[in-house]
Amino acid sequence: MRILIADKLAPHVADALEDQGCAVTTDPTLKEEELRQAIARLDPDVLVVRSTQVKAEHLRAGRSLSLVIRAGAGVNTIALDEASARGIQVANCPGKNAVAVAELAIGHLVNLDRRIADNVADLRAGLWRKKEYGRARGLAGRTLAVLGCGEIGRAVIRRALAMEMKVRAWSIELTPELARGLGVEHAATPLDACRGADALTIHLALVPETRGLVDSRLLEALRPGALVVNTSRGGLVDQEALVRVIESRGLRAGLDVFAEEPAAAEAPFPYAIAQNPAVYGTHHIGASTDQAEEAVGDEVVHIVGTYLQSGQVPHCVNLAERSQATHLLVVRHRDEVGVLAGVLEVLREAGINVQEMENAIFSGGGAARARIQLEAAPPAAVLARLDAHPAIFATSLVALDS
Repeated sequence: MRILIADKLAPHVADALEDQGCAVTTDPTLKEEELRQAIARLDPDVLVVRSTQVKAEHLRAGRSLSLVIRAGAGVNTIALDEASARGIQVANCPGKNAVAVAELAIGHLVNLDRRIADNVADLRAGLWRKKEYGRARGLAGRTLAVLGCGEIGRAVIRRALAMEMKVRAWSIELTPELARGLGVEHAATPLDACRGADALTIHLALVPETRGLVDSRLLEALRPGALVVNTSRGGLVDQEALVRVIESRGLRAGLDVFAEEPAAAEAPFPYAIAQNPAVYGTHHIGASTDQAEEAVGDEVVHIVGTYLQSGQVPHCVNLAERSQATHLLVVRHRDEVGVLAGVLEVLREAGINVQEMENAIFSGGGAARARIQLEAAPPAAVLARLDAHPAIFATSLVALDS
């Protein structure tokens, strides 16, 4: 299996994949047209990326490409629609960088309250300003609104509770019962989570429904002088609204992500919000710890290994949860060459599309059972033709629940 790693991963990943018999090419500099050319030239079976964007033209460039692995939690940098249209599975590595991102989110909260970065900047400039920086509200007893309770959100909650903060949380999957189990107050909506909160931290995937979710309504619902942390995706926050509410209500913001970011690791960044004195930015480094990098690398190796051995892809994000199949055809047959091919040919002639299929072999190897999900019910004549096959013991047809 040919694998192209187009981003910087933990050093052990390439060696571990080669130990599994893979031919690995690593080039973390590949971007845009260079990436397309590399895929066309190398024709990899698997593409592994971290922050590199994988566009439709990249997916079309490789005939053998069947799996794209995002070495991180989200997949918003992958052209999912094109991947699905071409039968290319897309997987990610959820939860493996949760602790690293949570640590940075808590670090931002502490910095926003104590203005650590400003302290350091003035000391390095030769200034002693104890009176200016000797004022802070403190975090213990304050209410933290958490939007998103996945692996990262829960890791933040555990750390916030250890700091004696009160936590009010909202997530699509979060129920009052689950909230009690986490030791937090359940919020019915994002707005309910933000009302009167002293701080807000965001841990959501960027999808059309969440883009710009944190808007002026949510920000203005926070207490004056509240702290806002975003270590997820820049597009989750309406940045123009954030600037307005910073000015009108004295908010401070800790941002590890921005709506627009350079593609290169080092580049000019003349971005107004990053220069705002109430905004404390970091360079999209939430997942960038040695621990997180090693854990994500291990998961990449695990995904490839499972794919090699079974054809299954852990954490695949673009398979349909339910197919369009209306009926299940069960065929008990001899385990002989050509039997299943004959079944599929009969279905093809009848114009019936197969959605999913599995074939299980009985002990001893003499017989097998095929389960074939179909888009329509085969006519009686088709079933009779299958039953007449000398290598088929019996067929049965079951209507699937809609």
